[in-house]
Amino acid sequence: MADADAAADRNGGGGDDDATRVDHLMDGLRAFGANYTEFTRRFATWLGLHSTDAAALVEILYAEDTGTPLSPARLSERVSLSSGATAILLKRLEQAGHIVRTRESTDRRVVTLRSSPDIRPRAEAFFGPYAERMAEAMSAYSPQEIQRFEDFIGRLRSTMDALLADEYRDGGPAA
Repeated sequence: MADADAAADRNGGGGDDDATRVDHLMDGLRAFGANYTEFTRRFATWLGLHSTDAAALVEILYAEDTGTPLSPARLSERVSLSSGATAILLKRLEQAGHIVRTRESTDRRVVTLRSSPDIRPRAEAFFGPYAERMAEAMSAYSPQEIQRFEDFIGRLRSTMDALLADEYRDGGPAA
């Protein structure tokens, strides 16, 4: 027991306190994820779209914002739909005037998904208050703290990516 206490002290605290903090952190991450999902659902309602269509539209907008526009295949992976279901979804978004498909690559077979000029201002109007409030909340932290958060979230994401690619690739944990 003394060895466990000494290890806990070296790692920053007692075992039960650490477990409680981890539980609270996981609860916070789940709640944040649920809230983000709710924002996307409300965006869908606001635009008169199905939630899956809105989630796809958000992915297309985000990819554009980061300078890495999506192909239909990459969108299919991001929203966890088959290529056929993604094609139908893209047709709906295109017919609604929310996206355009372009051929920007030298390989003319490659399709790039872009938001339409009409949807960007609407998305900015909807997500603007969210972005402002998130920036305000994060401004309470130093650049070094933000870097630690980025590292932490990056590690959680790579852990989740590995789990999904390995143990859960067939829908659940390996037997």
